[in-house]
Amino acid sequence: MASASRTFTRALRSSPATSALKTTAPRRIAIQGPKIQSRRGYASEAPKPSGGNGLLYGGIAAVLLGGGAYYAYATNSVPETAKAGSAGQKSGIFTPTKEDYQKVYDAVAKRLIEESEYDDGSYGPVLLRLGWHSSGTYDKETNTGGSNGATMRFPPEGDHGANAGLKAARDFLQPVKEQYPWISYSDLWILSAACAIQEMGGPDIPFRPGRGDRDVSFCTPDGRLPDGAQGHDHLRGIFGRMGFNDQEIVALSGAHALGRCHTDRSGFDGPWTFSPITLTNDYYKLLLEEKWAYKKWNGPKQFQDVGTKTLMMLPTDMALIKDKSFRSTVEKYAKSQEAFFEDFGKVITKLFELGVPFTVGEDARITFKRTE
Repeated sequence: MASASRTFTRALRSSPATSALKTTAPRRIAIQGPKIQSRRGYASEAPKPSGGNGLLYGGIAAVLLGGGAYYAYATNSVPETAKAGSAGQKSGIFTPTKEDYQKVYDAVAKRLIEESEYDDGSYGPVLLRLGWHSSGTYDKETNTGGSNGATMRFPPEGDHGANAGLKAARDFLQPVKEQYPWISYSDLWILSAACAIQEMGGPDIPFRPGRGDRDVSFCTPDGRLPDGAQGHDHLRGIFGRMGFNDQEIVALSGAHALGRCHTDRSGFDGPWTFSPITLTNDYYKLLLEEKWAYKKWNGPKQFQDVGTKTLMMLPTDMALIKDKSFRSTVEKYAKSQEAFFEDFGKVITKLFELGVPFTVGEDARITFKRTE
């Protein structure tokens, strides 16, 4: 089944902006896989009070500083100290070029093809979730969090409920990091998320390098990522903190076309669509066209489709069609995959760049070539 899913996904790569296949009877088969990946995109529990976190992080930083063991990770630019043969090498200082980043993309894409036994047949969804969660901690008021730093490498951030299961994505990328040690973890995670979107049939996602790795003192407090058990007010509060409007919230939610929830991670269970490793606009179609009812089980409140009882939606998903402003955008994307892809490409690029002190302009963005 994983092989069939992967073949279907690769067939879509040649025309990433074409209309999605309609949800018809032959596709009403939920692809089941090992329950080892956490659900992509939402926190597994309601935000917890974070009053003591500042003291915790500050204390850790003080101990490190006091002991002379403070590790100063690069925070503003691409590492330039690794020496290697490259067109960008000057006077022994390695400056990565577009071609160097393409090599990293190719290495990630190669592993995505080779490591096909994970979950529904691809690590793609969990790589996207890693990039999403490393970026979605941004707070525009304090200019903290965001994709710069890769602080999920450390507890307590790596142990937040919303990040359950993401160790699988970080471990998947470690061989690539060892192959290309000059790239920061921060840039690698975002580059890999862009790669995953493109290789799963989504739109081109331009990548701008310039993230550095930071130490444990920069870990963000718990509760900054969405809680799938909540409603529209929660969504506006979480995404508004990052600087997103209603249309952008709905566009970002379209990433739920990919991946699934797992009881041993989030508590929720099941995929959102019938093709969880291929990005389409089916998420919006299903929200509007399927009949949904509360799932009768001992787990947290979630919805399942009445027809096959194999798909799921979270309360935050259903909020998108219950709220008038959100629903109008859902209807737009359900009618046009092209419109969804165009807006999704823009908003995910915005998300991936939140909080990054770039020293290069938007003209430095790279659009990677996909695998054949």
